[in-house]
Amino acid sequence: MNIQLRFFASIREALGTGQEAVSVPAHVQTVGDVRTFLRARGGVWAEALAEGRALRMAYNQQMTDASARISEGCEVAFFPPVTGG
Repeated sequence: MNIQLRFFASIREALGTGQEAVSVPAHVQTVGDVRTFLRARGGVWAEALAEGRALRMAYNQQMTDASARISEGCEVAFFPPVTGG
């Protein structure tokens, strides 16, 4: 399945990219699976998307949690939590 990835703020800076088109294997079926798949790349990917790290996720520009199912051509975005002040 082919999907679009978007990375924002400190996640983008850590990874050195703001977007990427990627083909994910059949076992990657949710937004959480996408995160796990990307962490498996190791290095900065594992660090920026680490399991215990506070991270927001969106599916097709709608806030979501890790259980959201992905589909062909969808957009999955990752970004740090934002606070106002």
